[in-house]
Amino acid sequence: MKSENRLETASGRPDKDESIYQALLSAIVEHQLPPGSKLPEEALSEVFGVSRTGIRRALQRLAVVQMVQLTPKRGAYVASPTAEEAQDIFRTRTLLEVANLPEVLARCQPPHLAALETIIRDEQQAHEAHDGPAAIRLSAAFHIQLQAISGNSVLTEMVTRLCQRSSLAIAVWGAPWRQGCRCHDHERLITLLRQRDLPALSAAIEHHFSHIVASLCFEREELGHPDFARLFAADKEQ
Repeated sequence: MKSENRLETASGRPDKDESIYQALLSAIVEHQLPPGSKLPEEALSEVFGVSRTGIRRALQRLAVVQMVQLTPKRGAYVASPTAEEAQDIFRTRTLLEVANLPEVLARCQPPHLAALETIIRDEQQAHEAHDGPAAIRLSAAFHIQLQAISGNSVLTEMVTRLCQRSSLAIAVWGAPWRQGCRCHDHERLITLLRQRDLPALSAAIEHHFSHIVASLCFEREELGHPDFARLFAADKEQ
């Protein structure tokens, strides 16, 4: 009987690990855990009812996909992309998503369009309800679903990861009110997809991402070390 219990515990661990990983990932992507937030193992282990080892496994997985930063002696923090990284993320998304459009158009069928339209309706409702997490999630889902039409699972996985990192970039550098993409941009993409206009569709994707990057406020670059000599010069003279 004891051996059976041990077997059940061991067999259930992957499911538990996955649920913890997905819960943390969703909270990060949906801006519920802002960039730079500390992720203490002890507190998380209490919340999820698992050992710190289980939390550590989830944090390590998140670090692999660059959603979490692990720092020796300081612990885990939600990743905070630099301005250069943020621009590179959207530049890479543009390259991948535009390059895959011929395959998307070749395979696109009415059910694909209907699924994308459903996402847009839900996305619009999320914006109207000021449901930020849902708007962010649905914005990413639109792009992932669009690229998945091609049947290229490897590229779709890459776009999924880049969408997650895009959310971090927007959380760091975007305006506080920004929640995902603009719905009317997505509507325009569906119109061009239905018309099978590859040049216009490619240009629309490029414009879509360039507009997002242009909306980010990179003037708020990370602060360097303070000039203590200047700050405390008056105190030194006293």
